[in-house]
Amino acid sequence: MAKAFASQGDLTEKKTSFTEIGEGLYAFTAEGDPNSGVIIGDDSVMVIEAQATPRLAQKVIDCIREVTDKPITHLALTHYHAVRVLGASAFDAGQVIMSEKARSMVVERGQEDWDSEFARFPRLFQRHEEIPGLTWPTTTFHGRMSVYLGQRRVDLMHLGRAHTAGDIVIYVPDQNVMFTGDIVEDHSACYCGDGHFHDWPGTLEAIRAWDVDAIAPGRGDALVGRDRVNAALGSTADFVTSTYRSVAKVALGGGTLKEAMAACRAVCDPKFGDYAIYEHCLPFNVARAYDEARDIDTPRIWTAERDREMWEALQG
Repeated sequence: MAKAFASQGDLTEKKTSFTEIGEGLYAFTAEGDPNSGVIIGDDSVMVIEAQATPRLAQKVIDCIREVTDKPITHLALTHYHAVRVLGASAFDAGQVIMSEKARSMVVERGQEDWDSEFARFPRLFQRHEEIPGLTWPTTTFHGRMSVYLGQRRVDLMHLGRAHTAGDIVIYVPDQNVMFTGDIVEDHSACYCGDGHFHDWPGTLEAIRAWDVDAIAPGRGDALVGRDRVNAALGSTADFVTSTYRSVAKVALGGGTLKEAMAACRAVCDPKFGDYAIYEHCLPFNVARAYDEARDIDTPRIWTAERDREMWEALQG
């Protein structure tokens, strides 16, 4: 029986958790589905990551309302991917924040990414007709900015390219806690289809240098305690470097994409085969690593048509 493309065969609803990772700080997690974060300030709330649809965003809102009735005034988006941003309208936040680079990627490839991810993740896009359109920020920044929720300071920073060129992290200094988006994962495959393999390990080390007490990763469980934080940083780096090195060896030797996939499986299946969305990510990761090894610095835009072509090349 042929394998389903990406997550087309994953139709089981995931169990969600809402974990306090610092005073007034929460991680919304869902068994390997995209996570969200919550920062409760003196008189308002910032949400990190909007989910794929307003339907899924409402699950986050319901959790927030169990712990506070303060208004949601800020929405921070760590990058531009559809599964992270298209639920934004449900929060009705006055400020929607992205990095300048992330906004430019919405301009360049936002609609193509939406179309592509819609086909990859049918379960996440249930009631997709409620999405009003692409999500646009009201505020962008380059490098670093701070938002004050009353006296609580929240630092938003671009520490380097990784999962995308525009990734940001959100740091709450009074609790020494960081929300990393998909730069860091816990027992979940990294999606590298729009990634930068050469830069990603350095960005992870930049996060490690903050020596934080807890991290809300992009996928997987909340990471509370420095042992768990450092373990996830290490396993994420191992995933990225294992993927790239195995593929690059084939690409630089003139091998085919299908041969690169086999080489990647030989290295990564034993270590990461049980990770969430591993089979989903693998073809996209191999294709991107193959391109980067051949000096294609900017990831090519994924479209529904390109998805099919890549899948057929790997199957055939």
